[in-house]
Amino acid sequence: MPPDSSSPRAEALTQARRQSLVDLALEALRAHIAAGMWPVGTRIPTESELGDILHVGRSTVREAIRVLSHAGILEVRQGDGTYIRSLEDPAALMRTISRSNLREHFELRAMLDIETARLAASRRTQRDLKRIQAGLDARGEWEKGEGVDAFIEHDSVFHLAIAEASRNGALIQLYRYFLDAAQDAARSALLEHDVPEPGLALHGRLYRAIEAGDETRAVRIARAILQPLIAAFSLDCDAADTLGASR
Repeated sequence: MPPDSSSPRAEALTQARRQSLVDLALEALRAHIAAGMWPVGTRIPTESELGDILHVGRSTVREAIRVLSHAGILEVRQGDGTYIRSLEDPAALMRTISRSNLREHFELRAMLDIETARLAASRRTQRDLKRIQAGLDARGEWEKGEGVDAFIEHDSVFHLAIAEASRNGALIQLYRYFLDAAQDAARSALLEHDVPEPGLALHGRLYRAIEAGDETRAVRIARAILQPLIAAFSLDCDAADTLGASR
């Protein structure tokens, strides 16, 4: 007997099927773009035409376009159509990062966090400071045995607020793309490798350095937050499992 169409199970199945179609549409669109079917700056077919090409509905095409637009590959111009903005797919870069070992990952994160902290210290506004402070308050202190997912999410909000205070659009976008891999690495470090969490006090010092506009101190503290993690995985490279394997 088929499930009641109004039941949560039926809704979940419908959503799963829809997501599967969106994933297929994304894969097909990426393949067409990579093959050079539509050069940079050209307008791609309409949603209806793409639906016929990909054999999916318009709503599925619309969702796939939304994802690629957010990734910077497509540009939607209201009343004019959708254009190819870039042939570089950030998803491919993120897949490469996700396969890096934890030492390499935290070295990359240090580069990003140090630069965002430096720029934030010189460019932050009062509104930025309020957002960073709110992220710090929500983050709190993590204790072993407590749920880690919510903590990592709050920590990401804090660091993203600092990135946004940098006023560098390219850096902010890169940081947003990097967040999923950053969260996976943090989860692996805390739960699988028992690496000590940097702590609220050090993060509070970073906030105060940014608040004071002290670039040198902000850089020093941002480096201090991640240096123990880098050192831990440098001492034992075998412990630096790939993030893909830890998923």
